[in-house]
Amino acid sequence: METKSSGIIVFGAGGRVGRAAVAEARRRGHEVTTAARSDGDLTDPAAVARLAAGHDAAIVAVYDSGAAPGEFFPAVARALAEGLPAAGVKRLVSVGLASVLPTASGDLLMDTPGYPQEWREFCVGHGAGTAALRASAPETLDWVVLSPAGDFDHEGEPSGGYVLAPAAADSRITHGDFARALLDEAEVPTLHRTHAGVSAA
Repeated sequence: METKSSGIIVFGAGGRVGRAAVAEARRRGHEVTTAARSDGDLTDPAAVARLAAGHDAAIVAVYDSGAAPGEFFPAVARALAEGLPAAGVKRLVSVGLASVLPTASGDLLMDTPGYPQEWREFCVGHGAGTAALRASAPETLDWVVLSPAGDFDHEGEPSGGYVLAPAAADSRITHGDFARALLDEAEVPTLHRTHAGVSAA
């Protein structure tokens, strides 16, 4: 783990979203701590508090392919809700899934006709994590969950911009543009205790 005395901690820094967030944070001049699974158990509030101590904000982009999603994501949410305030962290920006966001019609994306169902258990588990965060986070923790409004554009070049948008199966955003949204919300919060979708501008 790379350790700094202040700034932003990125949990799940080894994944594509995490790496993009670290790069964007450093581009903006932030001191960044990168935390991977080997640095501590994110379902343990004490481990979260130990890793996050001394930071201003946390960005979380984690998953465990070997864990049951319906257990893992709520456990992480509860640990963050307890551990981050104990460490003095006041802002949490967590990465979610479009599947559990409402579309323009009001239906969740994963409930719309033709939406792939093979990852439904994972999607439902992610949604349960957001519900657990909503239920357990104290008022001192200002949190938001951001996700692509549809999916990531793995091939395109970042445009340098983004917009907030309802879920849509054909919506795309690059990792770089999504990282800009994460850092904007970490620096100057505009969304509070909610889950929002982000699409390319």
